[in-house]
Amino acid sequence: MSDAETADRAAGAAEPSDRRRERRGWYFYDFACSVYSTSVLTVFVGPYLTSVAKAAADADGFVHPLGIPLRAGSVFAYAVSASVVLAVLVMPLAGAAADRTGRKKPLLAVAAYLGAAATAGLFFLEGDRYLLGALLLIVANASLTVSMALYNAYLPQIAAPEERDAVSSRGWAFGYTSGALVLVLDLVLYTGHASFGLSESEAVRICLASAGLWWGAFTLVPLRRLRDRRVAPGGEGAVGSGWRQLRATLRDMRRHPLTLSFLLAYLVYNDGVQTVISQASVYGSEELGLEQTTLITAVLLVQVLAVAGALGMGRLARAYGAQRTILGSLAVWALILAAGYFLPAGAPVWFYALAAAIGLVLGGSQALSRSLFSHLVPPGKEAEYFAAYEMSDRGLSWLGPLVFGLAYQVTGSYRDAIISLVIFFALGFVLLARVPVRKAVAEAGNPVPDRI
Repeated sequence: MSDAETADRAAGAAEPSDRRRERRGWYFYDFACSVYSTSVLTVFVGPYLTSVAKAAADADGFVHPLGIPLRAGSVFAYAVSASVVLAVLVMPLAGAAADRTGRKKPLLAVAAYLGAAATAGLFFLEGDRYLLGALLLIVANASLTVSMALYNAYLPQIAAPEERDAVSSRGWAFGYTSGALVLVLDLVLYTGHASFGLSESEAVRICLASAGLWWGAFTLVPLRRLRDRRVAPGGEGAVGSGWRQLRATLRDMRRHPLTLSFLLAYLVYNDGVQTVISQASVYGSEELGLEQTTLITAVLLVQVLAVAGALGMGRLARAYGAQRTILGSLAVWALILAAGYFLPAGAPVWFYALAAAIGLVLGGSQALSRSLFSHLVPPGKEAEYFAAYEMSDRGLSWLGPLVFGLAYQVTGSYRDAIISLVIFFALGFVLLARVPVRKAVAEAGNPVPDRI
């Protein structure tokens, strides 16, 4: 039996009620891990790790890990880039293992709980322990990336082609809902830390650790409801052949040049998205001089509006197609970043306005990119191709944070780096517009939806 026939049989094996149950479980991994992306990566760990690194810095503001002089303000950006490099090394192994064995769920569990444990370990980030914080951040961020590659690979199995835009958008909406809920609790704890008998530092550390506990607790839901599909027997051991499988995957992807063209476009514009997500709090606190409470409230606003944005852009995709809707969102992203360059320091109102605009396009652009790519994956190669997608999503999004860190290293100003992100969205727009997606879907061997 061919890989395509095996995949078709697996996809059709579940009754509709079983598939609905799986979908609900699938949504809950977004619900579980999105708290890390919001509370940890976007809000707390950037400014807090930067403050810890500054406490360890010399009189000139430099720290010296392994004897290398780094500005303390660049440590967080470099740690994010290092986590991405680690994820790039691990994801091909995980994707190959999942496709060869059909056992995505145990691998998802390992990645999720390693990331959750590292996140919970950030409770011990204090004093001048910036190297501990950087190491835990690298492990947590890489684990999230690997787990998302495995998680996304379930999408073609739990949703028919015409359903994927809506299912993917609901997943993102679940994630943004949990992020908003936990941020409200974090805001209560942080602003009222004195009434709870806590220092500001202790409150931040509890917020960081609780995100890891949330991630671990709610991961139980998808692990109970998702099910692995059998694959055709044969082949080498999955882990031992991981890199050989990667080379085979890359050779196979050359047979689908339009799928590669989409991945290139996505790599470029998503690098801008991921850099905004990871560096926004540092930009707001260090360059704009905003209070931590303002940053939490702004990200909370993003979370609330991102739910509506993800669902609303899902509806737009049904009317105009996913490609056109994504292109529209990229134009809005470019305008947002251009406006962000001119934001005055110490002006929370304008920062809130920018956060609102980001929220309206953030969830939709990510959800529709995921669902659009699912149409471009050859049947039976979901985990391998989604590992490549995740490399483009988080795995190869090291360039933006690295440029951001280098800009600060050279100039000492975060504002000088922000305008460069517009280039990512503009170039991504051009590359995506050149992809004939209907032809790409057909060449991947999938049915072409009426509107895409």
